[in-house]
Amino acid sequence: MASSKGGSSGTLPVAIEMLEADHRKVEMLFDQYEDEKEDMGEDGKRELAQRICMELKVHTRIEEEIFYPWVRENVDETELVEEATVEHQSAKDLIAQLEGASEIDETFDAKVKVLGEYVKHHVQEEENEMFPQVQSQQEELDELGQEMTARKVELMEEMGMEDEAAMAGGRSRPGQGAQQQRGA
Repeated sequence: MASSKGGSSGTLPVAIEMLEADHRKVEMLFDQYEDEKEDMGEDGKRELAQRICMELKVHTRIEEEIFYPWVRENVDETELVEEATVEHQSAKDLIAQLEGASEIDETFDAKVKVLGEYVKHHVQEEENEMFPQVQSQQEELDELGQEMTARKVELMEEMGMEDEAAMAGGRSRPGQGAQQQRGA
């Protein structure tokens, strides 16, 4: 059986645990960009922004292909899913601008910052409003989480993120043997 998160809050389903781990990872990357942008240089900025974009592209695909359709089928009120989908499109627009940027300047920095603000808002709505609506469906979300993890590994490999894909595929559920999941 999985261990509880932070004491009394209970066990998180695999799907939610995975999405929240992704949220923390991109928050850390945005913080790193903000903290180090003055000392990074153009190549460093481009590289870190590219990593942020790749992480977000994988995350949004998983949500749109697997998680959101499941939420639509399992909750009565789907307004949050529709809002999240619109927020994804706004983020994708900024990601495309960052990826296509020829100059790394103050406008580039501003786009990274605004993307971070969009993502922060999106994460708060998911974690505070959407996830609590479905969190009680532990078994279904555990199975969904396995499907999401497999898809995440596929997407990361397609995008040339092999190191991250290996880590994502090896992520073990608390209380389970990591060797068992690393298997093949």
